[in-house]
Amino acid sequence: MRKLCRRSSPVFTLLFTALWSAAATVAATSTEDLITQVQSVGRAGSENSSAAKAVNQLQQMGPETLGPLLVAMDDANPVAMNWLQVAFESIADQSLNSGQLPAEQLEEFVTDRTHNGRARRVAFDWLAKADPSAPSRLIPNMLDDPSSPLRREAVALAIKRAKAAESEEAQTALWTKALSGAVDRDQFDEIASALKKLGEKVNLVDHFGLIIDWHLIGPFDNKDEAGFDVVYPPEEEINLSAKYDGMNESVSWQHFVSERKDGAFDLAELTTSHKGAIDYAYTEFNSPVEQQVEFRLATPNAWKLWCNGELIFAREEYHRGMQFDQYIVPVHLKQGVNKILLKVCQNEQNQDWAQRWAFQFRIVDETGRALSSSDESSTNE
Repeated sequence: MRKLCRRSSPVFTLLFTALWSAAATVAATSTEDLITQVQSVGRAGSENSSAAKAVNQLQQMGPETLGPLLVAMDDANPVAMNWLQVAFESIADQSLNSGQLPAEQLEEFVTDRTHNGRARRVAFDWLAKADPSAPSRLIPNMLDDPSSPLRREAVALAIKRAKAAESEEAQTALWTKALSGAVDRDQFDEIASALKKLGEKVNLVDHFGLIIDWHLIGPFDNKDEAGFDVVYPPEEEINLSAKYDGMNESVSWQHFVSERKDGAFDLAELTTSHKGAIDYAYTEFNSPVEQQVEFRLATPNAWKLWCNGELIFAREEYHRGMQFDQYIVPVHLKQGVNKILLKVCQNEQNQDWAQRWAFQFRIVDETGRALSSSDESSTNE
């Protein structure tokens, strides 16, 4: 899997750092070295001791260090990000108390959408402390922001304004505006409920881009949970006209379009033998460009997921529950048709809570916004 990285431009980085203080020039070498030490910490926590010492030294520096720390978060791995945030917030707290927290530079960082979303949110929180007027100025313009936390705040504000509107016409307009930025299920549900009372229809499948068009084949044998690692024919070839030996009889691909409001597929209902069994689901996504996306899956069952023949994720766990956007898998799509194969395994537990065998799937950009295949009928041929 490839990871998408946001990189700030060299020109902006130099300009941004210079704005903080002329004193930054004196400390530039030591600050840069210390930040490099922090950035080198491994995802598994290797070099933690070195990072801790570097952070301790960074915390002794002044507000001129805040800019470089924020910029350093752009490409930091999650562990390094945590260390950098610790250093930033310690210095920011000291700077706020001494009246030296640079609100203007923080706002410049927050409003530059090319920066890391989490870093922008950290900067926003401290900007709000330095300049209480900032949230009311900035948040209304963030309904389409690539930072999920900032966009969520914008939707929350739009919801608040919709509730306060007096006329139904104004309410409808404001609820619709809030809906345009909603990518979290709880906010969507609140907005959809309000619009429904106003006589407006909101379709969950369309809004979230849930993929409801699949070819399914099965069941294959998963007795004693032994089939998870068995390579059944769909893992070796995608031939929608083929027939294979299944769990009980010959099986072939069947085309289904989910009619459920949540866009999910109830495999237990669609499959004759639904205990100790495996179904495969196949669809195609025609991407207009090569791009980094997220596959978002919900299922209570064990599963494996392939894209263009490459296994991109697998989880052998049964009956954990099923929640919207339960699993988020970064994927790089090629331009054109991308072939997606999902293996969903059900075990033989007979308790009432262990009967669900289902999945829900969608493809989104890095902000959580739905992406649509440029040719919806590609797998219907």
